Amino acid sequence: MTGRPLPVDAERLRRQFPQLTGEDLEVYQEVTRRILDEPSADRRARLTRETLARGRQARDKQAAGAALTDAEALDMRYLQAVAKMQASTVKR
Repeated sequence: MTGRPLPVDAERLRRQFPQLTGEDLEVYQEVTRRILDEPSADRRARLTRETLARGRQARDKQAAGAALTDAEALDMRYLQAVAKMQASTVKR
């Protein structure tokens, strides 16, 4: 893949978040690289917010029984991967 390197190595993510699947990591890497390729920090933040919002919309659409486009499925899978990483860092 091209673009900037990820801020965290995939193997480190695997160790830190063992619930991540190979597919989760692939989606995370693909979308994160696309975000990091944006030259502006403001644009990266906006793209991240937009991607997560589209992922939530896709999740709701799928839950309602509607089919997802490839782009919607990618956004939803990214949302799911990020959620797995966030959930494991919450103190209980």
